[in-house]
Amino acid sequence: MRIDIVSIFPQLVKTVGEFGVTRIALERSILELNFWDPRDYCEDNYRRIDDRPYGGGPGMVMQAPPHSAAIRQARSARPQGSPLDQATVERLAGEQALILLAGRYEGIDQRLLDTEVDEELSIGDYVVAGGELPAMVLIEALVRYLPGVLGNEESAQTYSFSTGLLDWPHYTRPENFEGKKVPSTLLGGNHNDIRRWRLRQALGQTWLRRPDLLAKRFLSEEECLLLDEFKEQLKGQESS
Repeated sequence: MRIDIVSIFPQLVKTVGEFGVTRIALERSILELNFWDPRDYCEDNYRRIDDRPYGGGPGMVMQAPPHSAAIRQARSARPQGSPLDQATVERLAGEQALILLAGRYEGIDQRLLDTEVDEELSIGDYVVAGGELPAMVLIEALVRYLPGVLGNEESAQTYSFSTGLLDWPHYTRPENFEGKKVPSTLLGGNHNDIRRWRLRQALGQTWLRRPDLLAKRFLSEEECLLLDEFKEQLKGQESS
C-alpha cells in the first residue's frame, strides 16, 4: 500500500514509521509513505499557506492553491488505482493508494475540500491542533490489515471492534499476581469453554462501557444467553 501525506509538518508524521508494526511494514516494503509539504508549492517568498478568513472571525484558514497543488502532485506521482471506525479502516485497507490531507488552524478553504477531497474522517468529537496525529492514527490502524505485517494474520480479525464488540480481558504469567488469579476457565484447556468465556466477557464489557455498540449489533441466541449470564454474575458480585 502507498500512502501520501500532505502536511505542513511532515517530520511529525514521519515518526509514525519509526516504531511498531508501521516500521515493520515499511522495512518489508509492504507500506510506502510519501510526504508533500504545501509550502513547497507556494508562489510567494514567505511560503505562506494560510490567511485570514473572509467574513472575519478568529484564527487562520488554510489556503486552497498550495494545498491543491500538493495534492495534485501527489496524485500524479502515485499509481491510479465519516467518523473513523473499524469498518472504514477495513475498507480503506483494501485500497492500493491513499492521499491524506492533514488540516491545521481554523480550517481549510471549502473550495479545496469541494474539488480535491473525496472523504473527510474524524477520530472523535474533540479538537486537536492539527490533522497530523489523526493521520498517524489512521496509518497505525491500516497497516495491521496489510498481509505480511503481523506475525499472526488472524490477529487482525480478533481486534476490538472487528466484531462490533470490545475486547475480552487478557491474562498471562504469573498465574497468581498479588492474590488475583487467572480465571480457571482459561487454564482448563477446553476450547469451547474458553471461546464462550471470551465471548461472554466481550459482550459484558461492551454492555458496560459501550452500550451504543450493542444497540447497533444483532445478537445471536447464544450471545443473548451469554450476556444474561454476565449480568447475573455481575449482580452476584455486587451483592456479595
